[in-house]
Amino acid sequence: MPGRGALCLGLLLHVLLGCGRAQQPEGCPDPCQCLEAAKTVKCVNRNLTAVPPDLPSYVRNLFITGNRLARLPAGAFPAQRLPDLSALNLSGNHLRAVEAGALAALPALRQLDLSGNPLVSLSPQAFGEGGSPLEELALRGALRDQGVLFSLAAMLQSGALRNLSRLELADNGLLLLPAGMFTALPALRQLDLSNNSLVGLRNVSFQGLGQLQSLNLSNNSLGVLRNGTLAQFRSLPALRHIGLGRNAWVCDCAIEDLVAWLKESDQVEGKESLTCAVPDKMLGKALLKINSSDLNCSVPVDLPSQLQTSYVFLGIVLALIGAIFLLVLYLNRKGIKKWMHNIRDACRDHMEGYHYRYEINADPRLTNLSSNSDV
Repeated sequence: MPGRGALCLGLLLHVLLGCGRAQQPEGCPDPCQCLEAAKTVKCVNRNLTAVPPDLPSYVRNLFITGNRLARLPAGAFPAQRLPDLSALNLSGNHLRAVEAGALAALPALRQLDLSGNPLVSLSPQAFGEGGSPLEELALRGALRDQGVLFSLAAMLQSGALRNLSRLELADNGLLLLPAGMFTALPALRQLDLSNNSLVGLRNVSFQGLGQLQSLNLSNNSLGVLRNGTLAQFRSLPALRHIGLGRNAWVCDCAIEDLVAWLKESDQVEGKESLTCAVPDKMLGKALLKINSSDLNCSVPVDLPSQLQTSYVFLGIVLALIGAIFLLVLYLNRKGIKKWMHNIRDACRDHMEGYHYRYEINADPRLTNLSSNSDV
């Protein structure tokens, strides 16, 4: 009987321990802090070299920042393991490569922050073949490598991020943007291009961004905005906030169209503070206070128009020279005809002399006769 009692006690303890384990919450990776009530996991400044594989499935907000991940390989987030993850912060991790399929197994992902990573490789297939429901993407200071910028452009143009509503590309030292980079983002509402080195927007198309509400172009190196760009701004019905502050505006004749647009538009924030950077005589002058007399524009400065005018003028001059030449020929037609006849006769006599010499040289008898006559 004592043996049977011990067996029953063991079974009871096993059941109780099993129930206790079943009621415990999911485990939390050792280097991380888990807040189940807030559905949040933080793995901050832990010198991690890879994404922890045993993240709890309840997580919706995941912060893996200030680590040393170096690369984000395919399958970095196990398939179906994080079905509710909607916000992922991977900023400041020394990431250099995001490989194809690295973010493909996150069906609920809406916000992604890759800021502050020195990326040198970004696969256009990072979100997999089917695209992503991502709505917000932050790449502040992560696009210093020109190749990564073109990879991002290819990703955006492929339609993989058609649901994107906010795109942050600030602090990247960008000089120019790839043509057509934003054409496949119909849901985009906020575009941040501030704190770069953009010198122009001629090859940038904003067509198709019917939902765009905010465009930040402050702290760049813009000297002027051309008519084509201004026309695009006018055509965007939802665009109400354009930031143009702290740019190097060149106040010559080319800025007239921009000044006229600023005076009539209510889209530009703080337009009263926009001032000239060059030339020296216009330094600090508010763009809204510029008049035509300040610019002293006597001729159009638009280069295509100048070239077109020059070509027209050149055509007129050439036509006039051709007409004068034909008129001279017509007035001297008799003299020219006589001159042509003289040239023809001279050529005929010359050719007859050559023909005579050829016949003499070809016939030995004529050659001897010519020799005897010389004697």
